[in-house]
Amino acid sequence: MRRGFIAGVDAFLTPQQRRLPPDELSQYRVLVSSALSMLVLNALYWVSLRYSTIQASQSVAFVAILAVGSYALVLAVVRWTRSIRIPGLMVCVFFTSAFLSVTLLSEDVRVSSHATGMLIPLLAVYLLGWRLGFVFTAIVCVDVGLFHQLYHSGFGSKRPIFSNMDAWSNNGSTMVALLLGWVLFWLHSSSREQAHSALKRAMETLRESEGKLSSLIESTDDFVMSLDTEGRRVAANQPALRLISTLTGSELPPGGRLFPPEPRAPWGELLVLFQQALTGQRGRTEVEFLLEGRSRTVETIASPVRSKEGQVVGVTFFARDISARKEAEARLTEMHRSLLDVSRQAGMAEVATGVLHNVGNTLNSVNVSVGLVGQHLRGSRVVGLARATELLKEHLPSLSSFLTEDERGRQLPSYLIAISEQLVQEREALLAEVQALSESVEHMKSVVSMQQQNARFVGVMEQVRVAQLLDDALKLQALSFEKQGIQVRREYKEVPPVLVDRHKLLQILFNLLSNARHALLESGRADKQLVLRVGGGTDGERLRIEVADNGTGISPESLPRLFTQGFTTKKDGHGFGLHTSALAAAEMGGALTCTSAGSGQGATFLLELPVLR
Repeated sequence: MRRGFIAGVDAFLTPQQRRLPPDELSQYRVLVSSALSMLVLNALYWVSLRYSTIQASQSVAFVAILAVGSYALVLAVVRWTRSIRIPGLMVCVFFTSAFLSVTLLSEDVRVSSHATGMLIPLLAVYLLGWRLGFVFTAIVCVDVGLFHQLYHSGFGSKRPIFSNMDAWSNNGSTMVALLLGWVLFWLHSSSREQAHSALKRAMETLRESEGKLSSLIESTDDFVMSLDTEGRRVAANQPALRLISTLTGSELPPGGRLFPPEPRAPWGELLVLFQQALTGQRGRTEVEFLLEGRSRTVETIASPVRSKEGQVVGVTFFARDISARKEAEARLTEMHRSLLDVSRQAGMAEVATGVLHNVGNTLNSVNVSVGLVGQHLRGSRVVGLARATELLKEHLPSLSSFLTEDERGRQLPSYLIAISEQLVQEREALLAEVQALSESVEHMKSVVSMQQQNARFVGVMEQVRVAQLLDDALKLQALSFEKQGIQVRREYKEVPPVLVDRHKLLQILFNLLSNARHALLESGRADKQLVLRVGGGTDGERLRIEVADNGTGISPESLPRLFTQGFTTKKDGHGFGLHTSALAAAEMGGALTCTSAGSGQGATFLLELPVLR
């Protein structure tokens, strides 16, 4: 019935008026309803006067029929004007005029204090505002409280003005009621306008924030999708929709279910992640699948969406295609294995030197690029964005008040603007570094492949006498030590053999001796000394090989990074030798460490290996 009545009222409005905002549309509906009601009431009143046995003055009937025509004119004017002010003013004028006319035609105080008079301040304040509303209210109050009794007493000529004190008292009460009514309607209208203004500002802020958030989500190549607890789509960006369309062959409409009835890869893994998020736990996985004949890897994170009460009401998926990163990691791993294999070849010193010489500078670039990528990822503001979206989701039911009243909410739009700009900059920087990293890896791979064509792979585990192998490594640089005045002292103890890769251990020893030689030459000392020690550990389970020099030493700040890939203290160093040696020692079940009292105090490298039992 309510909808039918509203539809009937809307029939008097133009299509443009029916598309107005809710507050303006409500004013038009009240205006039309008032005009229709008064038209019908006056028409019925006029008909009743025609067929009633009670004698009524012709003036009253004329007022009734004039009111019918006036309100019909208002209904016509409503469709002709673009503003509600003119028809609203007409309704208030006609209503007030009719009320004044009736009170002047009838001396009965029941007419002047009739409840319909209270509609005048109500309609005037609602349709025209509190100022014009007061004007109409004041006119009616003067008529009811003063003019009505003066007029019907003939201004004292027919009877004394104050002869009917009951009437004066009744009209005075009516006047006070009208004024109080105007005050109440004014307060209600003012509160309504303030609330509407606040709501309008909040909606504008919300739309602006939604637009910025949508722009931010759409600007990323990552896949973003939000689902309800039934797995139905709530929101998604274009990359996510394109991926789903490619995988399933059909588009996922709003409200459509993401997971098929019998989920298979990759949907099974995503469904497990979705169910985990429904329990309130944030999950992460890497999903692999074939797409257009190519293997793709997507890193996927599922985060629960909670209501104000803390209940899980949905799940948001954040996914990123890391196929290129996986391929780069595979190429780096392959390169690392290739370099280790090269170090195990006969004539290893020359081959390793050639490889390091060719790829040293490139490895520096790789290390710098990896470091920058890691630095960008560690300092990325994606976590702050997630927190911001979580904050929005947490306050979604009361988002308008949160964004206008809460300190954090007022700062959130500007924060989203700043973080979106920073994420775009981070993305450009990461793309540049990944491109540089890929080019460096390809260059190193080609160098390693070239070296492998001229070397023989050796990787046999065998029993090795460490003292003898250490002497062999020393022989490779004996002439250099003798020429440069380096005194070598051997302190070998009887130890059992070890089961190792001979060529891998030879590479480590050769590298330690080469580093000691450089440290002694750079120190400028006259008494250059190198001490080689071989002995057993205190537990009898490990063998210790020490290479100690009294060269330049190592500063305390450099010591923790000594075995890091790319780190070097040499002017022409590549920062790869000690890193590779430490990895090789770990592969043989041992460990490579270093101690130094500081710069200019020399250094001691300790290689520990498990003994053969």
